[in-house]
Amino acid sequence: MKKLLYGIDFGTTNSALSVFDEEQKEVITTIIIPSLIYFPAGLSSSSASEYVVGERAVEEYLKDGMQGRFIKSVKQILSRSTFSETRIHNRRYNASDLVAIIISELKKRADLLMGQVCQKAVIGRPVFFDDDDQQRDTLAQSRLSKAAELAGLREVRFQFEPIGAAFAYERALKKKERVLVADLGGGTTDFTFLTLDPDRKDRSDRQKDVLATGGIYIGGDSFDSSFMWERGTPYFGKNVQYQGTSGKVLTVPMSLFAHICTWDKMNFFNSLRVRKDIEDYYYFSGNNPKFRNLITLIDNNLGYSLFREIEKTKIALSQTDNARFQYANMGIEIGEDVSLEEYNGIIEKDVRRIDDYLERFLTENAIKKEAIDGLFLTGGSSLVPAVRALFKKKFPQVRLHSGDNFISVAKGLAYSGYLFEH
Repeated sequence: MKKLLYGIDFGTTNSALSVFDEEQKEVITTIIIPSLIYFPAGLSSSSASEYVVGERAVEEYLKDGMQGRFIKSVKQILSRSTFSETRIHNRRYNASDLVAIIISELKKRADLLMGQVCQKAVIGRPVFFDDDDQQRDTLAQSRLSKAAELAGLREVRFQFEPIGAAFAYERALKKKERVLVADLGGGTTDFTFLTLDPDRKDRSDRQKDVLATGGIYIGGDSFDSSFMWERGTPYFGKNVQYQGTSGKVLTVPMSLFAHICTWDKMNFFNSLRVRKDIEDYYYFSGNNPKFRNLITLIDNNLGYSLFREIEKTKIALSQTDNARFQYANMGIEIGEDVSLEEYNGIIEKDVRRIDDYLERFLTENAIKKEAIDGLFLTGGSSLVPAVRALFKKKFPQVRLHSGDNFISVAKGLAYSGYLFEH
């Protein structure tokens, strides 16, 4: 049997596992799946699968007419103290249970591929699960540890995700460099400044090479939420006026639409009080069709399918200067052209927050820009043009490098076996 180590990058959007041969000191293969779970609405028999994970979760969810429980962005609930559990098919699932489902799927696929069971892993974690909240960060870490145990992993160490990305990048270096690594994912943006040296890539002690770490709770999901607020919510009643009980013409409160700008928060509308408010606005606005759209969106659980189109628009604008934001489902009709310039304006506040944090990170750690030899970006959100432009403008003297934006962290985590020696 081979002596194996798994590097696991549990992500907001996608999760990846790299299989590392500890004797040959090389990554054998990497598996990547969407971080999605689907619980079918009705199980036809006792032998039916209780849930499906990854690519099949999307397929089955859409095939079933989006009627069951579809769960995404599970990583974001790790730090939420307000989330204790959810009940699905008369069974309670806490945060660790849900995370374990995805990690178990990755492990099962890897074990099957390798023909043996591996119980040793380095699992990635963001620098901060929640901005500057130590209590929530500790909660998230403990939940992730429990999830790893539930998934059947007995020997586990944790590594900051951008450090994992750095170790993957180090394999391509020819000489020693001080590198700023930015890992821009769906939920967080993390930074690490460290010394990378190809002559040290297999050393057992790398702690002194890490000079500074930091992060902010903002990522690709934030961009999607901003886009939904600007371009999506007007189709669901934002800015619509209605006749108040006093006879005055009023505008529907903006707060009503905040919860449809984050897909996983749409359950907010399940409350009877909010549902009644929506129906009242529909009536007193003269049955405005935009409120009919909102009711259709909620009643038919269409949030995920809508946000898929928002993400497609984002991806398209990472490759071209113009894209079409289009959605047609159950009477909801959205279709408008979006330019890259317009999109950049929509996410400007989010990008500025990343910029502001990065400037603070450099200042607090006394990192001079001229001391940075290399810049390495990874994560799906690093493909957004406004993000890349931010780094090019901020570090004009440094060449920008990118690896495989979706598996570089997992590969780097697999190279972090030195953690077991401490």
